[in-house]
Amino acid sequence: MEKIIECVPNFSEGRREKVIQAIFAPVKKFKKVKLLDIESDPDHNRCLGTLVGEPEAVFKAVWETIKKATGLIDMEKHQGEHPRIGATDVVPFIPVAGVITKECVELAKRLGKKTGEELKIPVYLYEAAATRPDRVNLANVRKGQYEGLKKEIETNLERKPDFGPSKMHPTAGAIVVGARKFLIAYNVNLDSRDVQIAKDIAKLVREKDGGFPAVKAMGFDIADKGYVQVSMNLCDFEKTNMDKVFAKIKEEAEKRGVKVLGSEIYGLVPAAALKGIDLEGLQLIDFKKEQILEERLKR
Repeated sequence: MEKIIECVPNFSEGRREKVIQAIFAPVKKFKKVKLLDIESDPDHNRCLGTLVGEPEAVFKAVWETIKKATGLIDMEKHQGEHPRIGATDVVPFIPVAGVITKECVELAKRLGKKTGEELKIPVYLYEAAATRPDRVNLANVRKGQYEGLKKEIETNLERKPDFGPSKMHPTAGAIVVGARKFLIAYNVNLDSRDVQIAKDIAKLVREKDGGFPAVKAMGFDIADKGYVQVSMNLCDFEKTNMDKVFAKIKEEAEKRGVKVLGSEIYGLVPAAALKGIDLEGLQLIDFKKEQILEERLKR
């Protein structure tokens, strides 16, 4: 069986289109890698790319994007709604076919070592690649965000990186690298300007506060569009899928006299995650067939 992995590097840039295109431009030279998608969000000031292909080729392609981002993004000037600690913020490797998680963990460790040694950027390992229990959860690693980590990394031994110097890169900050299952980035938009409502509902659905298994959620104010948002990562759709969280969010919003404007899938989604779900009932905004992973692989 052919070995295929996915990698979804996240970068702290969602507003300058030329910079976004420049970061992903090197991927084109790798014949055994497909850049399936680039998603950007100006409110979060963040973008991500979905790379799929042969493991070693994906590794090399991602390395090139990290080098580009390091030279193009200055974290001292960055502002955005989404939590972040670096120019290249998060790099997860995901097994797709003929590959087990352990192999993705090894890729994560190799990338972390290479980044720390050659770019002098502190690197933290998370999820299946984590070297400590308190670093499995991405939110724990990004605690305090860029500004907070910058203050603690040199003085707090608990924030010592797995690779690289115990000092933030002057412009690129730090990076989180790991291996995980397929993650669905899913948002539900609420017809309100009160961000506390979104934050309260996010707390009810996320796992760490007693909500649904494998769900991470935060509430954001999408000020320029006039609404608030419950933004989620569904880390294991076999445990908790979109329909469950949507129904709960809608129920809680209605209790507060707020309507759901719609929901959106950010990036790609595997066909298995859509099986048995009433997509119309999710009030999906601008969902395209091309967002289904298997459909993009056919192209």
